[in-house]
Amino acid sequence: MEGQAKQAYFVNEAFTHEEPPQGGGGADTLHRRKSGGNKELQLDMGGFKKGQDAAGGNGSDSLPPSMDFDDILPLIGEFGRYQKLLFICMIPFSFFVAFVYFSQIFLTLVPEQHWCHVPELDGLDVEARLALSIPMTNGEYNNCYMYDVNYTEILGQGKVMADPKWPRVKCRNGWSYNFTEIPYSTVATEQNWVCDDAALPTYAQSIFFLGAIVGGLLFGWVADRFGRIPALIGTNMMGLLAGVGTAFVSNFWEFAIMRFFVGFAFDNCFTMMYILVLEYVGPKYRTFVANMSIAIFFTGAACLLPWIAYFLADWKHLAIVTSAPLLLAIFTPFVVPESARWLVSQGKVDKAVGILKKLEKGNGRQVPAQTYQIFTDSCKRMQEQEAQNGKYSVLDLFKSPRLRRTTLLLIVIWMAISLVFDGHVRNVGSLGLDIFFTFTLACFTELPADTLLTVILDRFGRRWLACSSMVLSGVFSLLATVVPVGIYSAALAIMGRFFVNISYNIGLQWAAEVLPTVVRAQAVAFIHIMGYVASIIAPFVVYLANISQALPLIILGILGIVGGLLALLLPETLNHVLPQTLSDGEEFGRGQSIWDFPCLAKQVDDDEDEKRNADVEEVRSQAFVRGTQTGASLNASTGGELRSSILRRSIKSHNSTKL
Repeated sequence: MEGQAKQAYFVNEAFTHEEPPQGGGGADTLHRRKSGGNKELQLDMGGFKKGQDAAGGNGSDSLPPSMDFDDILPLIGEFGRYQKLLFICMIPFSFFVAFVYFSQIFLTLVPEQHWCHVPELDGLDVEARLALSIPMTNGEYNNCYMYDVNYTEILGQGKVMADPKWPRVKCRNGWSYNFTEIPYSTVATEQNWVCDDAALPTYAQSIFFLGAIVGGLLFGWVADRFGRIPALIGTNMMGLLAGVGTAFVSNFWEFAIMRFFVGFAFDNCFTMMYILVLEYVGPKYRTFVANMSIAIFFTGAACLLPWIAYFLADWKHLAIVTSAPLLLAIFTPFVVPESARWLVSQGKVDKAVGILKKLEKGNGRQVPAQTYQIFTDSCKRMQEQEAQNGKYSVLDLFKSPRLRRTTLLLIVIWMAISLVFDGHVRNVGSLGLDIFFTFTLACFTELPADTLLTVILDRFGRRWLACSSMVLSGVFSLLATVVPVGIYSAALAIMGRFFVNISYNIGLQWAAEVLPTVVRAQAVAFIHIMGYVASIIAPFVVYLANISQALPLIILGILGIVGGLLALLLPETLNHVLPQTLSDGEEFGRGQSIWDFPCLAKQVDDDEDEKRNADVEEVRSQAFVRGTQTGASLNASTGGELRSSILRRSIKSHNSTKL
C-alpha cells in the first residue's frame, strides 16, 4: 500500500530496568532494548516485588516499581477474544485504503485504440471509417489527427481509402473509443482527456498526493488534539463525501478538487485503525497482526477492485461503490476503544485503565487492583518526566555530521522507494496485457512479499535485504525493457514490483529504528512526507510511456539500483542497541562495516553484549537513564506518532511506543 497503504513488521523487545537501593553496592543494571529477534515477552513480576521491597525497606532513595503497556498486556490477554474482534474490524478499513489509493486508475482508463470521430462516416463500420478518415503513423492509426477533407464529397465519389497526401488536422468532433478491452466509459473518455489533454489524469493523481500531505498534517493534528477515534471518523467521512462527489463532476477541475479531498483519506483511513488495534495486541502477536492485516485484507481488496470496476462497467457507479462503505466508520466508537496511550499522554490515566479493564473482562482474565495502581503511578511519573525533558525538532538531526548524513540518506532512499513503488503500481496499463488481470497479479505479489519478509527480516537484517531487494527490483525493471512487450515484459515488471514491495516494507521499520527516540516522531513524519513528494512525481514518470513504453521502466530500474546501493551506507539495526538520544544517533553505526551480516554474527545475551560494547557506549547517569527511558520515548510514542501515517506503523518498534 500503501501506499500505499503498506504493511509493517514489528520488533518486540523486552525492556527491563533494575536499580538497586543506594548503598546496596554493585553497579546499576540497565538492559537496553535491541532490535529484532526477540518475539517473546516474559513479564517479570519479581522485578516489581523487588522495587516494592526496596521502597519499603530503604525509604525514598529507591525507585518505585514501574509498569508500561507492554508489561500489563500479557496479564489482560495479548491476543484474546477482544483483540481478535478488533483484528476482524480491520477488514473494512483495509478495503477502504485500497479503494482510495487505486480507484483513480480505473476511473480514468483510456482504451489504447481511440481515433477522431467523424460524424459524416457514422454509417460505416469501424474499419471503413478508419480507412477514410485517420492517417497512419508507424503502421498504426493516429490517435490525434484526421484528414481535413469534405467527407460528404468523398463518400459521393465512392472512395473507400484515404489519400496519404490529404491535409491533416487535429480532431474536431471528439473521439471514438474501442471499448473491447476496457468495457465501460470512464471520466477520461467521457470528457476526452486524450491527445493534448492526455496529461490531465496525471495532474489529478498528483493533486491527490498533495491532498494526502495536507490531510496527513490536518488529521494528525486532530488525532493529537481530540483523539484517534475522532480523527479516524473524520478522515473516512472526508473520503466518503469527496469519493461520492467524484461521480457528479462535469469537468477536470471539479474532478481534481474531489481527488484532492479524497487524498485526505489516503492512508489515514486505515492506519489510524491500524495503530489503535496494534496498541491493544501484545508484543508476541504484533508481527502476525501487522503483517496479516496487510498481506490478506489489503491485498484481497486490491485484487478485488479491478473486477468490481469490470462488472459495474460504469465509472460513476464505481466511484460511489468504492466510497460509500467508508460510512461504516461512524460505528467505530461502538466497537473500537480510544487509544489508551493517547489518553495517558493527555493525563486521562483513569480512562485508559477503564479501557484495559474492559479488555480484561472481554478476555476472561482477572488482574489484581494493585497491578492497575502500579500502572497508574508509573504513567503519572512518566508524564512528569516528559514535562521536565527538553523539546527537540527535526532540525536537531542536521546539527551533527553523522546524524545529518544518516537523515539525508533516509530521505533520499525513502523517496526512491516511494517513487519506484507507486510507479510500478500505475505502470500496469503500459505492460501490453489486459490491465484487469495484470493489476490483480501485480497486487497479489504483496502476499508472498509480506510473508517472506516476516520470515527472513530478523535473520538477515535490514541493510542487505533492503539493498538486494531494491537492486533486484531495478534489474527486473530494466530487463522488462529489453524483451518483447507482452507476457515476458509484464512478468519481469511484476517481479520488479514484488521486490520493491519487500524494500518498501523494510523501509517502514528501518527509519523508525535508526532515528533517535527523542525526535523519532517528527523525523519519521518528515521523511515520509518527502516520500509523498516523490509520489507526486510518479504519475509523470508513468506518463512518459506516451513517448516510449520503455521509459518508465528504465527510470524505475535506475532509481531502484541507485536506492539499493545507497542503502548500504546506512547502519544495520538488527541485534544493535537502538539510539535514544541525539548523541546516540550520532554514534550509532560507528565502526560497522557494510560487509557485516547479522545472520553470521555470534549471538550473545544482553549482559555480554553490554560488556562487549562498554568501550564505545556512552556512560549515562541514573537520572539521564530515567529521562531517556520514560519521557523521551513518551514524546515519540504519543505526542507525534500520528503526524505521519507511516509513523503510526512504527509502533512496531517497541522503543518508539514505550510509555
